[in-house]
Order: sequence, then C-alpha cells, then structure tokens
Amino acid sequence: MRLHGIKVQHHKNTASDSPVRLPDPPEVVIPMSMHIGKPANVVVKKGDSVKVGQLIGERDGFVSVPIHSSVSGTVTKIDEITMSAGQKVKAVFIKSDGLGEMYEGITPPEAVDFESFVSAVQESGVVGLGGAGFPTFIKVNVKDLSKIDELVINAAECEPYITSDTRTMIDKPDFVFKGIEAIRRFMGVKRFIIGIEDNKREAIKIMKDYASRAEGVEVKVLPSIYPQGGEKVLVYNTTGKIIPKGGLPIDVGVIVGNVTTVAFIAEYLETGIPLVEKCVTVDGSAVNKPTNVIAPIGTPIGRLFECCGGLKCEPAKVIYGGPMMGIAVPSLDVPVLKMTNAVIAMDEKEAAPPKTTQCINCGNCLSHCPFRLDPKGIMHAYNTDDREALEALCVDLCMECGCCSYVCPAKRPLVQTNKMAKIKLREYLNEKKAKEEKK
Repeated sequence: MRLHGIKVQHHKNTASDSPVRLPDPPEVVIPMSMHIGKPANVVVKKGDSVKVGQLIGERDGFVSVPIHSSVSGTVTKIDEITMSAGQKVKAVFIKSDGLGEMYEGITPPEAVDFESFVSAVQESGVVGLGGAGFPTFIKVNVKDLSKIDELVINAAECEPYITSDTRTMIDKPDFVFKGIEAIRRFMGVKRFIIGIEDNKREAIKIMKDYASRAEGVEVKVLPSIYPQGGEKVLVYNTTGKIIPKGGLPIDVGVIVGNVTTVAFIAEYLETGIPLVEKCVTVDGSAVNKPTNVIAPIGTPIGRLFECCGGLKCEPAKVIYGGPMMGIAVPSLDVPVLKMTNAVIAMDEKEAAPPKTTQCINCGNCLSHCPFRLDPKGIMHAYNTDDREALEALCVDLCMECGCCSYVCPAKRPLVQTNKMAKIKLREYLNEKKAKEEKK
C-alpha cells in the first residue's frame, strides 16, 4: 500500500523565530466547549474574582474536560457566544486586572501510578493541541496496556504556515522527552516514534540528539508530503500498520500523541499549571510580520496581530488553523481556543475563491487522495442523492484534508461536497439502523 498526497508550499516563515508573549488582554472570553465531547459546566458567577489556573468549568460526563481561567480578574458575565462552526456555547467573560496572579490552589499532581497519571492528565484540561481537540486523558486511559506496541508522536506539522509544534521541539525539547519518560513510566510503553517532516532541519537535529540519549525513541524523518500529519497516514508511514475502517490506532497497537501535547503533560506534572495559554502561529498575506505568539486562552484573535506589527490591509478572510483544513472565523473577536495552533489572515487576492469550470475527468483527485477515495464519484452521488452509493464509496473515510480540491484543475468544491456528503450518509445510516431496529 502506498499512501498518496500532495506537495504544498510550506511558508514556514516563523520556524526560526522564538515566540513572543502577548500581555494579558483587557478581557478574555473562555468558551466551555474547546474539545470534542460535552461542554464543561460553568462553576463561577458574575462578580467572582478568579486567578490564573482556577477552575471555571468542570467536566460534564466522560467525554469532557475542565476549563481554567487564563487571567486574574473579575467575571463580568456568563453568556452564549457563536463559535466559528456555527454552534452556540456558554462562555465566561473575565475582565483582566493585568496582574496575572496564580491561583493559590495550584500544586503539582501526585502521579505515582497509571490511575493517578490518567487523573492528572484529565485535571490538566489538556486536549489534542495539534488542532483536533480530543480529550487527551481518554486517549491515554487504555484498558489493556499490554496492547500498546508504540506511541507515535505527531511532529509532522504538515500544513503550510504553522510552526507552533516546531517551536515546541526547538524551545522545549526537555519537556518533550520528560513527557515520553512519564508515558513510559506510567503506561509501560517501550517504543516511541517521533514522526517529523524533513523540512524541519533544526527540530530534527534537536530531537535526534535527545533521542540518542533516551531508551527506545526513534526519530523518523518523513517526506514533506501533505497530509503527512493525518493520523492514519502518520501511523502507516511510521509503523507500516493500517488502521481499519471505523477503527482507532489502538486497534493496531498504536497511540498517537501530538508533540506539544506530550510536552505539556510533562510541564503539568512538574508545575501543576493547567492549560491556560497557547503558542499560536500568526501569518498570512495580510500580516505585517509573521510571528509565533504565546497568548492566554480566550484572547480575541484580533489582539494577536498587535505582536505582528498589525495588518497590511483589511483581511478578506481569517482562519483558525492552516489554509488546507482551517475554519474561517466570523470576526476578529473570536477567542484563542485550546486547540488553536494558528491564525492565518489573508488579503483579498489570496482569499479569492478560484473560478470553477467543468470536470475534465483527469483523475487527479483520485490519484492524490491519501485513501484513494473517488471525490468525483462522491460529488455525483451527493448531487443525485444516491446515498447507497455514498456508503459504497466510503465517503465516511474522508478526513477532509483538501488534497482533492487543491489538485483539481477545474477547481471543483470537492472537499466541501465530501463534508456535506458525510452528513447525508450519516443521516441515511441512522435511518437504516432505525428501520432495522423496528423489525
């Protein structure tokens, strides 16, 4: 099996620059949903004084994570906000006092065995920091630890522009390897593979140097082919294992963790400070000076541009994440989230949608899809409402990487159609299941 992909322009403009710390903004807006799963429950009220690291949202159910204040100050209100994907969630509005005072209750957790380690990861509030937002404590809470053959550390960072993970490897290699040692100690994992693209030479050198002094750690340098950081792609390219349809990495003996997530776990075990800030790559054609910015979670993204010399022009589009899989935001008031690894501001030329023409049946979309799906066939099935065909074409395997749209000479909205087709297929499968249950 050979996994396919595309060559993209890297635009890693900020890879060599140390991050700049943004002063606490006058106000932060901290949503109770910055993760996959149920939103957290607000545990503060208007008028409450809070400090950095203080719990403001407690877990609600198993697939949920706690939320902590990123500044010291006063809760001004609790209100609903609209997220970039359109859903409404509760958020805590905090007026900062600019002092950045730490909550008195912060102490390093007592992790002495597997159970207390999982509990510590849970209480830290950490989620997948590469952009996925999946609660990390669920990923490490493996029922049968003997099933784990290796931990694959995702350091590919394959999207254009984004370099926040690169800076973790350059600036915090100690914590990356302390995180590895913690996972080895508490989970019994013996083999670790750091998968990193070959365009990150400084980070590769540092990771290899540390790995040479660590037990069972391999740095696997991978071709810079997008989407190298996709979970199934990365597992195959580092281990040769194929995750089955509908399966998870653990089904083939693998756990996948983002490199910044691994480093953060080590920091939390050492300091007890929960996830309250993020390193965010700020870049794009509308940005004066691309910069990596360390900002409190809940900071309006518009304030990030202040560390970058402002904007060259009024941005035509601003997105969370990279240009391939990022999500457009409705305004510059939306907050930095736990999983925000980049904010890209595009000028009118860069953001203008291409002119769409008729499909010429070239097959580029099929030959470049990492999973060899048929985007052209999926588009036809979607447009004709052939839901059985959508199931047969395995559209639910699509990871929405955007390779198909990128290589299409007719500039057809293939990935957008795939997203809609997945919703249609899900509705169809639910209907089919309901009919079978009635029988």
